[in-house]
Amino acid sequence: MIGFIFLLTLRQLIGRRSTLLLAGLAALPVLLAIVFRLSDTGTEAGEWTAQVLYLGLVVTAVLPLTALLLGTCVLGDEFEDGTAVYLLTKPLPRWQILAPKLAAAWLLTASLVLTSTVVSGVIALKGGDSAIITGFGIAMVIAALAYCTVFVVLSVATTRALIAGLIYVFLWEGAVTGIFEGVRYLSIRHTALGIADWIAAVPEDTFDAYVGGETAAILLAVAIIGGALFANRKLEQVEVRESS
Repeated sequence: MIGFIFLLTLRQLIGRRSTLLLAGLAALPVLLAIVFRLSDTGTEAGEWTAQVLYLGLVVTAVLPLTALLLGTCVLGDEFEDGTAVYLLTKPLPRWQILAPKLAAAWLLTASLVLTSTVVSGVIALKGGDSAIITGFGIAMVIAALAYCTVFVVLSVATTRALIAGLIYVFLWEGAVTGIFEGVRYLSIRHTALGIADWIAAVPEDTFDAYVGGETAAILLAVAIIGGALFANRKLEQVEVRESS
């Protein structure tokens, strides 16, 4: 049953028009990398790739928006159109519904973002410093799971999950963490950057994350595990309400 739900959810996600738009969003870093190579501005390629291409576009926009649109719809759409009632009345533990849906959102998000990260990095660096690509690539896959988990939580906790997600991405991670550095530990974006910096191990003038790598790994693990447990609990509560 888990495999069936996973494949069905993945097929539904791939068939959405918004997924095509997300593919276009993922192509933007590749186009930007091509422009950078053709412009020949003399800017150091490693620094530009880490700080402009990855931090400025992939981590800030492509990753969270992709995870937001995919993560909020895997359960949110079913709650909105009422089909979740039929799914939740099945004699299945709630985690067997949650896990394949979260996995489908994560797989598609990670595939789009990782492809964008690797291809754009190879172009920008001309196959040079692969440590930057490796560091950010691994970080994007892990952060994609964290983002998807949080956005799935929002989809079962509120009917305004998309709005709540946009507030988190642009207000909290974009504005608040930019003003108050201490709260960056509560940001998936900055913990992802910590993982990237930790793995890439590049000089500080190339890229330097605020959150340390080991701390970032712990925080992301807490977000993923805690979020999944909370979402599962919320689904169990929905079952009780529907049966009453």
